[in-house]
Amino acid sequence: MSDVAALAGVSRTLVSFVLSGKPGASDDTRERVLAAARELDYRPDNAARLLARGRSRTLGVVIDVRQPFQADLVTHIYPVAEAAGYEVLLSASAPGRDEAKAIEALLSHRCEGVILLGPSSSPEYVAHLEERAVVVMIGRALPATDFDVVRSADDHGVRQAVEHLVGLGHVDIHHVDGGTDSGATERRAAFRAAMEERVLPAVVWPGAHTEEAGSAAGTRMVAEQRVPTAVVAGNDLCAVGLMDAFHRAGITVPDDVSIVGYDDSEMAHLSRIDLTTVRQDAEGLAANAVRFAIRRLENDDAVPTELVVEPQLVVRGSTGPVAARR
Repeated sequence: MSDVAALAGVSRTLVSFVLSGKPGASDDTRERVLAAARELDYRPDNAARLLARGRSRTLGVVIDVRQPFQADLVTHIYPVAEAAGYEVLLSASAPGRDEAKAIEALLSHRCEGVILLGPSSSPEYVAHLEERAVVVMIGRALPATDFDVVRSADDHGVRQAVEHLVGLGHVDIHHVDGGTDSGATERRAAFRAAMEERVLPAVVWPGAHTEEAGSAAGTRMVAEQRVPTAVVAGNDLCAVGLMDAFHRAGITVPDDVSIVGYDDSEMAHLSRIDLTTVRQDAEGLAANAVRFAIRRLENDDAVPTELVVEPQLVVRGSTGPVAARR
């Protein structure tokens, strides 16, 4: 703006009046200012304008680069935020860069709200974070929270998976859990409850929401000769790792072993994977998270809310009737 003022031979204040459409300049002066702005290819700094008013209208989103489902969430976050006049900044957690560092980077860019996708941070850290920005969590339930939570009904999703497999004749069903990853505790508990209700043994293998963890669990099943007829994986990545381990051992999916994932990420749709999985409503989770953040930012009286979204089992080619060999 100072450059425009110098080129037009007027004050910076007068440039501000002209570019914001306020009265106070003659037609000749207005044209000189606009011509100078065009010549310099001037673009207003909306971020600076907002900060001058005490607002950034920017939402920060922390994403784990290893999780495809989180990319699906981000895809749906952008249009909802932009329609409401908010910018979105991404910061990634990755091996060697923990979630806290990703969050601090967003706060350093003056994000008013922070949306955490499947966060791993402790409740104490998130509570402290809420003192610095509006916080919305996607995919993780915490007791007595002072921030918004949007999550799937993981217990219902896992129950649907178990019911589907039992309906196909499976009774030897195992679960590879997500370890300490977001949603893993709820899914593990739901699996055990669903199996116990049917008076079936609930076998749980330790894992994580990664392809490597699924592959390690599958390799161990083969090595210990404890391959079941069906497996409920902690998420889609874990399921793909299981598929790979079984393929290398000559075990066919679904003829020998049926596999169910969780998320319905884009990879589950691929014809060579064709994964039966529990679909989380990525669009609904993302849209509500953005709306909750904006509601709290624009209404001081708004109280934190928890919204539970129902998942739905999607049946594809990775599950089938129990194998005749069993």
